[in-house]
Amino acid sequence: MILPDFLQEGDSVAIVSAARKISLGEITPAINLLKSWGLKVVIGDTIDLSENQYAGSDEERTKDFQAMLDNTKVKAIWCARGGYGTLRIIDQLDFSSFLKNPKWIIGYSDITVLHSHLHNSGVASSHATMPINVQKNTKKALKSLKKTLFGQKIDKSVSFSKKNKLGKGKGKLVGGNLSILYSLLGSKTSINTDGKILFIEDLDEYLYHVDRMIIGLKRNGYFDNLQGLIVGGMTQMHDNTIPFGKTAKEIILDAVSEYDFPVCFKFPAGHIDDNRALMLGAEVEMEATDKGYQLTYL
Repeated sequence: MILPDFLQEGDSVAIVSAARKISLGEITPAINLLKSWGLKVVIGDTIDLSENQYAGSDEERTKDFQAMLDNTKVKAIWCARGGYGTLRIIDQLDFSSFLKNPKWIIGYSDITVLHSHLHNSGVASSHATMPINVQKNTKKALKSLKKTLFGQKIDKSVSFSKKNKLGKGKGKLVGGNLSILYSLLGSKTSINTDGKILFIEDLDEYLYHVDRMIIGLKRNGYFDNLQGLIVGGMTQMHDNTIPFGKTAKEIILDAVSEYDFPVCFKFPAGHIDDNRALMLGAEVEMEATDKGYQLTYL
């Protein structure tokens, strides 16, 4: 797995939107944050661009993202927000220049499309907060992003959940948003989880749909030789008038009950204010105990 060069003061970071529209005013706090870290900011053409819910047409979003992939002066691309739209442009992007000069691609939620594509290309990426969220993020979340991008030691995350399935596992860290991972099944962008640690999170889903997606991953072999499962925020879940009968945690634990890999819940990442950065593609070790869990970068 290739790690892009870590950032240094004076480097340039591009902010673009591959999905939903966003205004310059909405990303101003993120611009100020990057400048406070000693970084230069390049604003993509998709900022302030609008076509219905998107940050411009598919062609305009593709062109903007491609320009940043190919710009050797840009050392990282920070996706401005999620929503929906990255899936519509992924097959039009040419990563040949990027693979010769890899750079950090940062984001979460809909950006799981890019993370999955990069993982299959052998390049690490940063699952982390986005400019749209900066004002609401915790200091720990923003600090974790800076540490990841500048190559500083990442703190171990420790928490406690009575639902943890105890054990220890080691492997490359993969994953992201559950809905996106499910949408990629059967495509060339679907990830291989064999011998790896899988992270999942989601927002605003009905419980029966969570069950459908987890079973979908299971039927596609995602859990067959998995070494560990990390569950982040399963935020704002919904139920029908006739209850589904299980919580998101119970759905996940039931689906993986036949496997012996560890499972930990309440990991601080996903659609939550305390959205800590994860280095996808990195070799990690996870351990879930009766006192909580640890994630260690090796």
